[in-house]
Amino acid sequence: MTSRGFKVTARSSSEARAVARTQTPIKGVNGIGTVRKTTLPGGLRVVTETLPSVRSATFGIWAHVGSRDETPSLNGATHYLEHLLFKGTQRRSALDISSAIDAVGGEMNAFTAKEYTCYYARVLDTDLPLAIDVVCDMLTGSRILEEDVNIERGAILEEIAMTEDDPGDCVHDLFAHTMFGDNALGRPVLGTVDTVNALTADRIRRFYKKHYDPTHLVVACAGNIDHNKVVRQVRAAFEKAGALSGTDSVPLAPRDGRRAIRTTGRVELLGRKTEQAHVVLGMPGLARTDDRRWALGVLNTALGGGMSSRLFQEVREKRGLAYSVYSYTSGFADCGLFGVYAGCRPSQVHDVLKICRDELDQVAEQGLSDDEIERAIGQLRGSTVLGLEDTGALMNRIGKSELCWGDQMSVDDMLARIAAVTPDDVRAVAREILGQRPSLSVIGPLKDKQASRLHEAVA
Repeated sequence: MTSRGFKVTARSSSEARAVARTQTPIKGVNGIGTVRKTTLPGGLRVVTETLPSVRSATFGIWAHVGSRDETPSLNGATHYLEHLLFKGTQRRSALDISSAIDAVGGEMNAFTAKEYTCYYARVLDTDLPLAIDVVCDMLTGSRILEEDVNIERGAILEEIAMTEDDPGDCVHDLFAHTMFGDNALGRPVLGTVDTVNALTADRIRRFYKKHYDPTHLVVACAGNIDHNKVVRQVRAAFEKAGALSGTDSVPLAPRDGRRAIRTTGRVELLGRKTEQAHVVLGMPGLARTDDRRWALGVLNTALGGGMSSRLFQEVREKRGLAYSVYSYTSGFADCGLFGVYAGCRPSQVHDVLKICRDELDQVAEQGLSDDEIERAIGQLRGSTVLGLEDTGALMNRIGKSELCWGDQMSVDDMLARIAAVTPDDVRAVAREILGQRPSLSVIGPLKDKQASRLHEAVA
């Protein structure tokens, strides 16, 4: 299988076992689950969380590659490859892959982000060996045939068209471009019509070979499982594909990032014949490793994270100017974004933007009240736990943590970090983040006079 980018080295099973390394387990959600990690020969990491009280299991493989790793001409290659790994292997056709999981009532999917890709299947605990075999086969044995590349090109172009038909989704891609410009973080994950049409099977195979080595992968599994059994089954699946070397290879370290170009005060408008104007007003945020991210999470929750948040109350409840209004944060390896989204009638866009800008300025200058901060801390702690009530969410947490941070933080530790946020912490991060000059992205049927006035929102 060297043609697929995996180095094959002869070794005995005892040698393979000798280089597997298992770390001390830590407690999972509320001390109930147990998180364990083993590093297999060739640098493949396997991290699991055991929850004996459930009857399901979610198995996923995370790849240390996203759209940020693409050159301009390769834009969309990571997402294209995600599609192609479902198209068949040496052992299974595309129908075999989907029917195997369907036959046991399971769910299988994948997603591509700017800094990672994930493939996963959720099944009954008794069907976990099947899920492991199928997903591992997809990751190690993809054929990436030219005919499949040509067929899937049409599906991806339709996906791009579908996204462009949803301005509420498309505006976030536009905002990324507004903030980061024409570099990897500013380009769309899906690619463009031109870049997708230009990608060939040979270029995608080279991309696959470069980024899907076991040192770039993290296996994550959560549910009613046994860690040692999962490790054995994963090792057997990768060894069957010739995808594990006998050497003690070092896993790829978490991404430290390349300082992204960030701008402030920019305005980008995209004219569309839509019923609503879709706007994102925002500024640079924090990297995902920044210790102040806990305080920013509290700030984000208080500003636009729920029905009691400032933005929801001011824009929707008191004035009825928008149905959907919220704030959000995105953290990358070396930078981040803070944004406020609203969808409103084109005639109301200036009023909505003024209210949002006034609220951001007020919080930057005066901070939030102690009551708002206390309520936001409670909401954030509750949503953190409630968001981990299924094995899929748990798999996502442990897989992403290993890939992006290189370690695991228990949920109890996460809750403690949130609870430890002080009003001074929140006010300090509000001054730094919200005190910056914002940028603005808008999609909608704006007239020339309206468009010219939008620059006032970031002045």
